[in-house]
Amino acid sequence: MAVDLSVSWLGVHMENPLYNASGVMCRSREELDAVATSAAGAVITKSCTLSPREGNPEPRYAKAPFGSINSMGLPNAGYEYYLDYARNYDHASGKPLFVSVSGMTLEENLVMLKAFRDADLPCLVELNLSCPNLPGKAQIGYDFAASSHVLSEVVKVYDKPFGVKLPPYFDPVHFAEMASVLNSFPSLKYVTCINSVGNGLVIDIDSESVVIKPKAGLGGLGGDYVLPTALANVREFSRLLDGKHVIGCGGIKSGREAFMHILAGATAVQVGTCLYEEGVDCFARILGELAAIMEDKGYRTLADFRGTLKTM
Repeated sequence: MAVDLSVSWLGVHMENPLYNASGVMCRSREELDAVATSAAGAVITKSCTLSPREGNPEPRYAKAPFGSINSMGLPNAGYEYYLDYARNYDHASGKPLFVSVSGMTLEENLVMLKAFRDADLPCLVELNLSCPNLPGKAQIGYDFAASSHVLSEVVKVYDKPFGVKLPPYFDPVHFAEMASVLNSFPSLKYVTCINSVGNGLVIDIDSESVVIKPKAGLGGLGGDYVLPTALANVREFSRLLDGKHVIGCGGIKSGREAFMHILAGATAVQVGTCLYEEGVDCFARILGELAAIMEDKGYRTLADFRGTLKTM
């Protein structure tokens, strides 16, 4: 049985549902090109700020027993670098380009969004409301009134479809509150769930030390640690959002986890920790495993099982 892994949404077509999570293999042109020439179905840039940032001091990433911990601090080359990349990107390649924007202030976000609007490029913007690794800076996504204000200002200057990257939520009330905010903005077409689970602590028992330097060792967790939380967020926002897409992110290291995310309602799936550890070859491997699962279950397309998770 032939399996069709393609997905079409928001006017773009992807040959398959996998791409990199913003933050992994996306800071430089070379990294972005490596993803673009891999088996991935799309490419997303590093979350950009108005000016270049070096980010937090090293070491700021470490492999952990069940995934990873990081406190990167938004190292990036500045929005003009990624705008130039988008201008020169081969948009006819069949691999859509997403641009992640994460200003340090609302005003910075508006400046960057105006620039991408005026460039009138066929790329999709993802506004990051959820970076947990900036010392002293709260995550906007946990303040529902502030999120509503930010989005109200964004839609005044950015008249194209866009998405937001969300932090993980843990309470049904918070799912409902954020969904109510997001449903108020028709041009907000998708959400990415989730960013890393913030402020975890990994300890090396041999050295009796933390494993990353920033924030006295606190950092965002990824990989196996976050899979159940990511799946819960994907399923809940898939249920609660009106006509919007959900992109699954968190804990994808094989075809099994990709299948779970789509079963929970994800339109597409981003890969983070696994990509960092394994490199771009992980995309082909995961896709092969996903196709094998679909064949075993008799599914021909992703739509055959997307969002059909059973409850008891």
